[in-house]
Amino acid sequence: MMQQKPPDKKRPHYDDLARYGSMAFQMLAIMGLGVYGGMKLDEWLGFKKFPFFTLILSLLSAFGAMYLMIKDVLKKK
Repeated sequence: MMQQKPPDKKRPHYDDLARYGSMAFQMLAIMGLGVYGGMKLDEWLGFKKFPFFTLILSLLSAFGAMYLMIKDVLKKK
């Protein structure tokens, strides 16, 4: 049987860099859309003193982005 060479520690792993980099941009996009949607909803409904929907949608989008990140990390191991 032929033995496999151990991975070279000095060489960067571009696949991992691309994978985690795209995850970061995906998380930023999800959270950005949640905050933007909450701001527009507060503006449309007239919540000027307390940004209720901005707070709720930003928290929900942060939890959703974390869920997708964890699911993607565990799936690809």
